[in-house]
Amino acid sequence: MLTCRGFFKITAVARRMFSEIVILVILSAIIVSLFSGMYFLLRDRGRSTRMVKALTVRIALSLILFALLMLGYWAGWLHPHGLLPPRH
Repeated sequence: MLTCRGFFKITAVARRMFSEIVILVILSAIIVSLFSGMYFLLRDRGRSTRMVKALTVRIALSLILFALLMLGYWAGWLHPHGLLPPRH
């Protein structure tokens, strides 16, 4: 019999994979917004506010990503590993 407690149990690997997917999706959205801003800059030649809106979306997504990274670190879901091995 499947209980609610067993159904909603999330393993550490699943939590890590979910956090990596969320980070990659937000990074992809930031890149798409950046390129759409460049497209609107070249296409509209300054006669529209679409470029400003696209870059505003990029800034908002960047702030959300930063806040989620800080929340993940604070909650213990994300662990920094650095590029160099630790000194003993």
